[in-house]
Amino acid sequence: MDHRALLREIVAQKSYREGDFTLASGQKSSFYVDLKATTLSSLGAKTLGLAVCTLLKEKGLLSQVKAVGGLTLGADPIATAVSISSLDSCYGADCPDGLAAFIVRKEAKTHGTTKMIEGLDSIQKESSVVVVEDVSTTGASAWQAVEKVQAAGFRVAAVVSIVDREQGAGDFFRSKGVTFFSLLTLTEVKAQYRA
Repeated sequence: MDHRALLREIVAQKSYREGDFTLASGQKSSFYVDLKATTLSSLGAKTLGLAVCTLLKEKGLLSQVKAVGGLTLGADPIATAVSISSLDSCYGADCPDGLAAFIVRKEAKTHGTTKMIEGLDSIQKESSVVVVEDVSTTGASAWQAVEKVQAAGFRVAAVVSIVDREQGAGDFFRSKGVTFFSLLTLTEVKAQYRA
């Protein structure tokens, strides 16, 4: 099954909207991709989890990385879906326990453990992880997660975006020396929406 093709259909149906929107970057847009409508649906979550695991396997990263996560809130359901899907995707590979999921807070907790990142306690420092993001525009949101993960002592093997709005995120990450992949581009989602 082509999980990426199915994901494109789901995103076009559930998450793509046209209208007048302000993006997280502050930019105005005549369209919006509300990926939470996909990531919080059972079929959407299952499909994107499998699609990300397939991508990581194709890129030779699935057996190298130990965890997947990103900046809360957009990355949270993605990380969970990929972590669960990795149990099947890693079968017979070097990650028999699958990939852990982690959450990067926007600000450190002021109580309890005061952690900035949840879910990496059992992962050895210097291990490679993947940062995920729902929709990438400039790359600034995912970059916050990358910096915090690196500051915590982990290596970021790649940033994976579910939808790249094709507005500079790929170039931004290349300029920072970070590998960037996207499952879908905005061009593909728009074409599917209008098909």
